[in-house]
Amino acid sequence: MSRRFSCAAAALAVSVSPVMADVPKVVTDIAPIHSLVSQVMGDLGAPSLLMEQNASPHDYALRPSDARNLQQADAVFWVGSELTPWLDESIGKLASKAVSVELIETQDSLTLEFREGALFEHHVHGDGEGQVDHDHEKHDHDELAQDDHHEHADHHDHHDHDDHDGHAQDDHDDHEHHNDDESSDGHDHSGVDPHAWLDPQNAITWLGVISQTLSDLDPENAATYAQNAVSSQADLADLITDLQNQLEGERDMKFVVFHDAYHYFEARFGLSAMGAISLSDATPPSPKRIVELRNHIKEAGIDCVMSEPQFNMGLVDTVLEGTSAFKGVIDPLGRNIAVGAAFYGDLIQGVADSFDVCR
Repeated sequence: MSRRFSCAAAALAVSVSPVMADVPKVVTDIAPIHSLVSQVMGDLGAPSLLMEQNASPHDYALRPSDARNLQQADAVFWVGSELTPWLDESIGKLASKAVSVELIETQDSLTLEFREGALFEHHVHGDGEGQVDHDHEKHDHDELAQDDHHEHADHHDHHDHDDHDGHAQDDHDDHEHHNDDESSDGHDHSGVDPHAWLDPQNAITWLGVISQTLSDLDPENAATYAQNAVSSQADLADLITDLQNQLEGERDMKFVVFHDAYHYFEARFGLSAMGAISLSDATPPSPKRIVELRNHIKEAGIDCVMSEPQFNMGLVDTVLEGTSAFKGVIDPLGRNIAVGAAFYGDLIQGVADSFDVCR
């Protein structure tokens, strides 16, 4: 646990004396969002967490206790249907009276589109200074790493894409033969990449949204929510600065990730993955995709291939056969980090540290 966020979490408990009131019952989807809500709620209460940390959000099945928590909820904070399409239906059935906040849909959230192909063919990687040019948009990573986030936020129409988990299952055979040369495994993964919590600037934005939502539900404690949010936003701003300095020497690293979950983190800190073993929804890769990646790792001199604890690590070993690349581990959901207010800062720090040791 990072010292900064340990101290911040402790400070929340004494920042403002809570007013005795009916504090909203809050449900969150994944541990990073649970952490942000916990920071805003402070001593007033604790949100419920739906997903177990060792599970993949793309295909999670609710437990009976999860259903009960949703039925009792006054508010549900979740990333959005792009990440957990199953939760959209569950909220409609079980928590229809709760305030539902899809954080990725909120104003000023930075959204990026899916990258395509095993080698992100539609992305031209830059010269080691953190710049990547996209066919559909241009993001200067060094500019994204600055504080003028709102000037560069790219708000895509979230309704212009299909449910990406649905594409992992439906119409595979109908599309695959059209994409043999693109190594896309036959899936149309156009649309918004849901892993937006890995940009801490989004977390700063979401802290404000969470604070305002809880204040609307619980006006008596609005001052507490606001003060806690401001304190956490300041801590995250400091963390962004620290990680920009920490990762400055890693911008020329050539790496491949297990699945394309790190676009937001890369964009914020000037890194650039050269491919992914699996698709953004962690759909198992085709044999052709594995062969393509293995050849690319050899030819391009890839430094590192990142595995993830939630998925099949054996696939990484298969991809690495006959190459000299190092195998690292990176976890976008913080499987081994204690759930709570300090979780989010520790998660982002842990992702950064994974790049430091992946040489």
